[in-house]
Amino acid sequence: IRGGAAVNVLARQCGAHVLIVDMGIKMDIEPYDNLLVKKIAHGTGNIAREPAMSRKQAEEAILIGEEIITAEIKKGVDIFATGEMGIGNTTPSAAIAMLLTKKPAEQIVGRGTGISDLGLKNKINAIKKAVLVNKPDPEDGLDILSKIGGFEIAGLTGAILAAAAYRKPIVIDGFISTAAAMVAVVIAPVVREFLIASHISTETGHSIMLDWLGLNPLIDLGLRLGEGSGAVLCFPIIEAACKIIKEMATFDEAGVSKKSQNG
Repeated sequence: IRGGAAVNVLARQCGAHVLIVDMGIKMDIEPYDNLLVKKIAHGTGNIAREPAMSRKQAEEAILIGEEIITAEIKKGVDIFATGEMGIGNTTPSAAIAMLLTKKPAEQIVGRGTGISDLGLKNKINAIKKAVLVNKPDPEDGLDILSKIGGFEIAGLTGAILAAAAYRKPIVIDGFISTAAAMVAVVIAPVVREFLIASHISTETGHSIMLDWLGLNPLIDLGLRLGEGSGAVLCFPIIEAACKIIKEMATFDEAGVSKKSQNG
């Protein structure tokens, strides 16, 4: 909010706008001009024991993401990056990845912000329990979000769906953003055509998730920051690609002979 995070710095560098949305943090904070308060509830349920949210709340979160993207498109925005900040949200993201990729939890679950060996074991057990207790339907995106998702994941899912509906590219950040992209693809498979994978996270399982989506990351720099920083970092690469397509001369335009083209 104050403009001092990594994503703020990178956004200023490439002329991007950072939009901050409260989807459901556990406390109420004072209003800020650059904060959209779209709080659905004060946090989600414990997925190891119960659904994260109701189906209605999942729908509400998706529609909030759609509403925000639609408003930005009307302002002229033509490319989006997904990012998030949350506590413990690699857990629901890993549960989503395990469900959809059908890979064992041990191949998906990572240490997040750096938990101990015991913490990692407990996390793996909690994720297995979440899927077992809630029994989400892997072919129903709303069911996935409501049972093992999070408000931020659902909001990002809605944002991705909306951007794709308007045929705008969406640059996916790390582990949590990729989980949201996976759910969006479950809901509307055509979304895949509008996704750009920015980087491959150090979080275990991220490469498996990208493979499931059929995406190749643009960079591999060992990033683990979140915030959408990896996605914004790739904006200059994507802009350069567009300029190459639009402005670079073809061999014919440059007067390169057929003989030269053939070496």
